[in-house]
Amino acid sequence: MDYYDIFISVLSSTIRLSIPLIFTALAGLFSERAGIFDIGLEGKMLGSAFAAACVAYLTDSAWLGLGAGIICSVALSLVHGFASITNRGNQIISGVAINFFVAGITIVLGGAWFGQGGRTPQLTQEARFAPIVLPGADAVREVPIIGPLYANVISGNNILTYLAFLAVPLSWWILYRTRFGLRLRAVGENPGAVDTAGISVGWLRYRAVMCAGILCGFSGTYLSIAQSAAFIKDMSAGKGYIALAALVFAKWRPVPVMFACLLFGFLDALANFMQGKQVPLIGEVPVQIFQALPYILTCILLAGFIGVAIPPKAGGVPYTKER
Repeated sequence: MDYYDIFISVLSSTIRLSIPLIFTALAGLFSERAGIFDIGLEGKMLGSAFAAACVAYLTDSAWLGLGAGIICSVALSLVHGFASITNRGNQIISGVAINFFVAGITIVLGGAWFGQGGRTPQLTQEARFAPIVLPGADAVREVPIIGPLYANVISGNNILTYLAFLAVPLSWWILYRTRFGLRLRAVGENPGAVDTAGISVGWLRYRAVMCAGILCGFSGTYLSIAQSAAFIKDMSAGKGYIALAALVFAKWRPVPVMFACLLFGFLDALANFMQGKQVPLIGEVPVQIFQALPYILTCILLAGFIGVAIPPKAGGVPYTKER
């Protein structure tokens, strides 16, 4: 395998591994821009993955699985909204509680329903999102440089992959070019001014967490019925926290969020590629070191060693209407 083939292979793997991060980071973007910290992204991703796999297995339909994943994630978002918006509870505690609850309930229900140790049965091809071969992919496959890039990286992905990259400019347009986006960003900076203008702060924030729930639904569904062929316990594997780190690193902006997620995806793909490989002058490096790279970078970013990220001013602060 020459160097270009290795590059194509790693690039293709990077894109596949970045998709759940992109969806989840954009979910956090909507929620946190409205002033609601959402540590529960991990739990919503895991819950939607379980719901999507269960429904896809029972109905043999990937689209019904996607719908179930979104409904489950939105329901968890509404629970978070009820605790942190309506009851003005601590947003961090609410999010952590959702993570713990979902991590446990998916194992219990998976074991009770399917008897496979917390996982769902293997899905058929009809119950999964299949790769889409773009026009001309087979014809240009042998063309030097461009052919492998188009046939193996741009083509051959499932529809959720293309929707993830489409969601980036769509999120930018919603946040910066629509009235809803303007109000959403305003409520995250100065909810009192928004309330004075006669706009419901609570309803805006509820809509923001519902947007987050929808995007997390796509993320979890991708994990269980697009990237994989079944739900496996704890299959989110900390991706919700990595997405939060990417969000902070990107300073709550959609396009930088995408590139930050691609960086984490590249480190994950590199870890997979380097398994059993010899490193010059060092020899074979334990694979655990490469697998730890995304989490090491997460700690570095969250520790604030790379740039200074200033969150929305009203982030994490319950709003109480002044009388």
